Amino acid sequence: MISAVRLSRRFGSRLVVNDVSFEVAPSEIVALLGPNGAGKTTTLRMLAGLIAATSGTVALGGVPLTRATAGVLRGRIGFLTETPGLWDRLTVQENLEVYAGLHDLSDPGRRIGGLLEQLGLGAQADVRAAELSKGMRQKVALARALLHNPRMLLLDEPTSGLDPEVRRSVRVLLDDRRAAGCAILISTHQLDEAERQADRVAVLDGRLLAIDTPTRLRRLLSTGRIVVRVVGDAGLAAAIGRRWDRAAAPDGPTITVTLPEPERDTPALVRALVDAGVDVLEVRPEMPALEDVYLHLVKDNGPGWRGSTASNDPANEVRL
Repeated sequence: MISAVRLSRRFGSRLVVNDVSFEVAPSEIVALLGPNGAGKTTTLRMLAGLIAATSGTVALGGVPLTRATAGVLRGRIGFLTETPGLWDRLTVQENLEVYAGLHDLSDPGRRIGGLLEQLGLGAQADVRAAELSKGMRQKVALARALLHNPRMLLLDEPTSGLDPEVRRSVRVLLDDRRAAGCAILISTHQLDEAERQADRVAVLDGRLLAIDTPTRLRRLLSTGRIVVRVVGDAGLAAAIGRRWDRAAAPDGPTITVTLPEPERDTPALVRALVDAGVDVLEVRPEMPALEDVYLHLVKDNGPGWRGSTASNDPANEVRL
């Protein structure tokens, strides 16, 4: 488990991360979203023990991160930094062999070969890092983070610079790690990736604005509108829908009805449609995109808290 409790970090007088608390459980992927400068990378670096928190605590696998435990705990996590940081004069194979030695792996050749194959790097094994494209360097850095089979992963923009096929292979690889019990925290700007893969999404803008499943976050902007798709002309369906919403009108085979209390009124709407002989294909609530929720949270909470007088009032956060 990855645990952050009331983490804050200042750089001089500038407060970058403010009173952030969350956990990532084993077999869970949490995506950390936020605008540039929101403190995502700083949070990851504190969790990895690369920089000290100004205040707050970190625990990894149930062990508090301190000066005394930092060395051991760093060996238990895989950390993909914002920049790959490879040795340019060494080949891909040699870069990974160095890290295998640092982790004292008993069978480094097998492990390195397996990761190179999974990430489509087999043909680049003997290529110097300086000759790799940005996407290739990113893949090598990801292989390095996974090399020692860590139980916790901290990944900063893991799919940055990767083409769609490789992004898919990375998703499969991370799904495998999650199934094996790994706790995974991913910082990303790719909202579609977060919605597709993450069990929960955390929105950060210096402080934690919200953390929950993508579905429940999307319900923050629920409109009460129900989309009904029928067989054939939706004119009759629209006429029935106007019992609840005078603006209900057909749009091809679809109508959208705004209900005062969707959970209470949707069954009644469906019964009325069926009783009238309407063949109903689909009934679903109109849900906003995760991008809309993200922009709503960031805009409404804004960066106004930043500075030495920042408030830690929980009422200022969206807690679900």
